[in-house]
Amino acid sequence: MVDNTPGGTNNKLMGENKKKPLIQRQKVMFHVVYALIPLALFSIYLFGWRSLLILAVVNLAGFLSEYIFARIYDKQVSSAVFVTNFLFALSLPPAVPLWIAVVGVSFGVIFGKMVFGGFGKNVFNPAISGRAFVYISFGVPLTAGFVQPATGFPGGFATWLHGVDAISRATPRASLMAGEPFPLLNLFLGNTAGSLGETSALLILLGAAYLIWKKAASWRIMAAGLIGFLAMHSALYFGGVPGVVNPLTSLLTGSLLFGLVFMATDPVSSSQSTDGGRWIYGLTIGILVSLIRVFSIWVEGVTFAILLANMFAPLLDHYMKEAKKKKKLKGAAA
Repeated sequence: MVDNTPGGTNNKLMGENKKKPLIQRQKVMFHVVYALIPLALFSIYLFGWRSLLILAVVNLAGFLSEYIFARIYDKQVSSAVFVTNFLFALSLPPAVPLWIAVVGVSFGVIFGKMVFGGFGKNVFNPAISGRAFVYISFGVPLTAGFVQPATGFPGGFATWLHGVDAISRATPRASLMAGEPFPLLNLFLGNTAGSLGETSALLILLGAAYLIWKKAASWRIMAAGLIGFLAMHSALYFGGVPGVVNPLTSLLTGSLLFGLVFMATDPVSSSQSTDGGRWIYGLTIGILVSLIRVFSIWVEGVTFAILLANMFAPLLDHYMKEAKKKKKLKGAAA
């Protein structure tokens, strides 16, 4: 049948040949990036402009990794890749070699997401997958790349890498494990050695408030993670278990808050089927972080706690859905 409308055939052909945009825009993902920008800027103030270079290199490597697989799958690059890139970059120490940053984010994007089929099909959080890979594979650079943070004005904005003469500076977490006290105010504000985006509890909490306001992340997972960690850590601390740090101090050190707010709440790899599932998922992460920190050789624990919870999230969702169905059926029968 011939299309006799003016320009009908040409319009149809143009519609068929019209290319999809390169990037699939996902509003929720952009909100997460917006919440991370203050942490990125603060990392420059603390450690110098090298922080921005790490962020740029990681974004380029992560984008190209997803782009290559997106072409194979005939899909668009998801906005979520920028969340992965920001999270991974901000989880690194300031003096980390750039090639390790590239290897880590590429591994996270490819093996943490794209081999499963792309966005929405991955089991594990891509950023935390990449972080675990480089942490296990390159332990020394990942634990010795910390530097003395800048203070005063203009801080790190006047340097390339502040405190380079003090590389291997102990993080608050390592200092606490060695029995050295650390001021709570410094931990809260973030004027400490540490990973690029994990030092300031204040900025992380402000980011959490923004995400909750925009409904871009589950407050239940965040709250459950905090409750689980504080409950377990308090039980161990007041129970007299050797080596357990004060719960509040431990809460403000390391990557616990950063992980709970930005990684545990990932809408794909976390439990999202029911509110009950979110509470159980968050509690599991909080409890696991405490147990790993106390009883394992790992100083941190957040990375492995989230990956373990990711592993069981689909099973948790399944049983929570089944329980919800049974409850409805019982209610209907009554």
